[in-house]
Amino acid sequence: MLNIDLKGRRALVAGVADDHGFGFAIAKCLAMAGATVCVGTWPPALNIFLNLIERGKMDESRKMPDGSLLQFEKIYPLDAAFDTLDAAPEDVRTNKRYKETGDFSIAGLRAQLVADFGAQPLDILVHSLANGSEVKKPLLEVSRNGYLSAVGVSAYSLVALVQQLGPLMRPGASVLSLTYMASERVIPGYGGGMSSAKAALESDTRLLAFEAGRKFGARVNTISAGPYASRAASAIGIIERMVKYCAANSPLPEELDAMEVGQTAAFLASPLASGITGSTVYVDKGYHAMGMPANALTPSS
Repeated sequence: MLNIDLKGRRALVAGVADDHGFGFAIAKCLAMAGATVCVGTWPPALNIFLNLIERGKMDESRKMPDGSLLQFEKIYPLDAAFDTLDAAPEDVRTNKRYKETGDFSIAGLRAQLVADFGAQPLDILVHSLANGSEVKKPLLEVSRNGYLSAVGVSAYSLVALVQQLGPLMRPGASVLSLTYMASERVIPGYGGGMSSAKAALESDTRLLAFEAGRKFGARVNTISAGPYASRAASAIGIIERMVKYCAANSPLPEELDAMEVGQTAAFLASPLASGITGSTVYVDKGYHAMGMPANALTPSS
């Protein structure tokens, strides 16, 4: 029997702030496979996230198959919009939700990982980060700042994380990110430059697979997940309709479960996927294969 075995491996999942999204599902599946899991959380959400855990509000979702609760080895503040603390504007660094967290930049995360675990502490890096401040705006109405912000936070942050954390990764390491089919097809309502950011993310995945593979021996892949009504996705404004439409028109006519993405991530992070890199892996019930609605040829009543 082939089993996904990640015992003895440490994962960092960047972009976990609650128990409703793909990031949390990936963290849980990695832990179920035996990995120890650290997470990076956006500073404005950090205290809320910690309080949810401490008050037991997430106990049900943290429940593991053996009855224990998912434990995070470390929870780090992380705003991946900033490579260094000095790069953050003064109003951000002095904001009450930021100033007590310490160095929340990518460089700060790297320094803390080394301080906590030594020179090469990582086996798995998961990029579950995306934000578009103008995501509800059509591309024709997006500002330059809104567009560049979406690409910077949602795509360049992967490059920056691999730059900074690649040297910390042990042989056979795996890097994963999350993309969406809007990178290659028009999804009306998914605006703000986010479709461009996802296209950049997929392109960067291929190039990083080559460069990080040669330099660090790491594999780099991305999962193209179907729409899922997480709290973060609610910013799109039409997520519920996206979910229902894809479920009605997919080869497997059902809604996606976040754990299906988590399980795929665990496989891609494991030695079972040692020959897979530079790939976009679709986990969307097959919707990406469709070229027209499932009922397009059904006679109207």
